[in-house]
Amino acid sequence: MFLAEVSETARTALELLFNAAKVLVVFGVIMTVIPGMIWLERKMAAWIQLRDGPTKVGLPNWKIFGPLAGWGMFGLLQPLADMFKLILKEDFIPRRASKVLFVLAPALVFAPIAMAFAVIPWGHGFTYTFEDGSHFFVNYQIADFGVGVLFALAFLSLAVHGLSLGGWASNNKYSLFGAVRAGAQLISYEAAMFMVILAMIMTYGTLDLGDMALNQADHGWGIVRGPLGWLAFIIFSICAYAESNRLPFDFPEAEAELIGGYHTEFGSMKFAMFFLGEYYGMVIQSCLVVLLFLGGWTFPGIDPRADTFVASLAGPLIFCLKVGAFLWLYIQVRWTLPRFRFDQLMNLGWKKLIPLSLVLVVVTAIILNLSERH
Repeated sequence: MFLAEVSETARTALELLFNAAKVLVVFGVIMTVIPGMIWLERKMAAWIQLRDGPTKVGLPNWKIFGPLAGWGMFGLLQPLADMFKLILKEDFIPRRASKVLFVLAPALVFAPIAMAFAVIPWGHGFTYTFEDGSHFFVNYQIADFGVGVLFALAFLSLAVHGLSLGGWASNNKYSLFGAVRAGAQLISYEAAMFMVILAMIMTYGTLDLGDMALNQADHGWGIVRGPLGWLAFIIFSICAYAESNRLPFDFPEAEAELIGGYHTEFGSMKFAMFFLGEYYGMVIQSCLVVLLFLGGWTFPGIDPRADTFVASLAGPLIFCLKVGAFLWLYIQVRWTLPRFRFDQLMNLGWKKLIPLSLVLVVVTAIILNLSERH
């Protein structure tokens, strides 16, 4: 009896330890990826515009670095310099702003998006074996609720309230215009996104993102699944760009029209939280695209259910490469396509994407019904 209690206690402690390690690893990876994304975005913008981009911010010109002293490192430390600049900037609140909401708004953008990553599976996991021969499975996912896709979308949808509150609390008409645009844009494109996800849920027969990835390993990736898999991928990708407020859909910011939109009055770390929230959103949307349409961590010829620790590491590596490829596409699109007019944004959402997504849901339901009868 005593040994059984000790074993159960050890199992619980180990589970808590693995969960804490997963949170730290995921947070560390994302907080490393985002500065890299900022550097890559600056570089790609420069290359597309025939410029050099960041080249100077690297190692200081100290003798201790020897021949590397003063090396610019291709500007790799530019995001670090940006971070210190934001930390050291004056943090002010406009005189007539709603002070409580002005302070809360950036956190209400960043926190829900960060929470959404809890249900993203970046691999299958591995089996840990105790000395007594009992097993413990470590899932490569912070929290497995069984309805991961709904959880992620629910928390991603909450971020728009932070944008709305930030624009309203600033007591600035341009910020308020940006906040209203953010709400209109969310409503316009989330409807199409939800219907695409509904079609994929019907196709896979599950709400669990991990099960969706394993289903694709057995029956083919979602982008080539059925006659309209490619259409679902295109609609979801367009909606993901709109949800992230990125060009060509960056109407809530629109510097040429609204100065900076909802974050016009924000500076220092408040602005940094808005900025981090945008890049976090890009990462989450890229993860969802990979899990819904590109097989998640699976790849032909590689066992997606390998449960030894070393073999299981192939899953996170494949997943990161796929997500990185879609993030690269995010940057490429931003610096290639011009911004739409606002009426074009609304027309694309309500007159094209929503009808197409409705057709997608109906056709998917008909095909699945016919296939079950035969």
